[in-house]
Amino acid sequence: MKALIILLASTFAVSAGWPAPKAPAVPEADGYVEIPNVALAPTKNSTYRAVFDATRPAEKATALIPALNMAGSELNALATAKAPLRNAKFAIVFHGLAVDGILDDEHYRTKFGTTNPNLKAIAEMKKHGVEFFVCGQYLAGEKIDPKTLTPDVQLAADALLVLMQYQNKGYALMSF
Repeated sequence: MKALIILLASTFAVSAGWPAPKAPAVPEADGYVEIPNVALAPTKNSTYRAVFDATRPAEKATALIPALNMAGSELNALATAKAPLRNAKFAIVFHGLAVDGILDDEHYRTKFGTTNPNLKAIAEMKKHGVEFFVCGQYLAGEKIDPKTLTPDVQLAADALLVLMQYQNKGYALMSF
């Protein structure tokens, strides 16, 4: 489905005279279309602080969960604009049904019959300094063993408290 969307977006972009989307930082996420002469374009000197509240699952097992896709697409936007990715201060906090997206490959394959598409995106984003947390309260309530999750995600006591702490530090809340 994602490939079809990218193909359609690329076809539309070309037919409308728009350049094709670029995904230089996180190829698994949506690309970014450079649009000339816009208000508030990404800048090289700004710091971008965002905490992504990841609660929604992917539409299908072979797609990225929405929060990962959006964080990755914003990294692609900054990379396309030649902004240093060290200026992106992103954290993603998983709870609710989005936790399925951070299962290790063995447990994801058992549950969904396919490899986990989120793991490569998480690894790429981690290289760019993105922090990842999972809600311990959700895991305890659903009786999910933290050992079934990717080791790239840190166990937090409570997702909402992590979200509050980041917002108190000036991070914008993005909910997906």
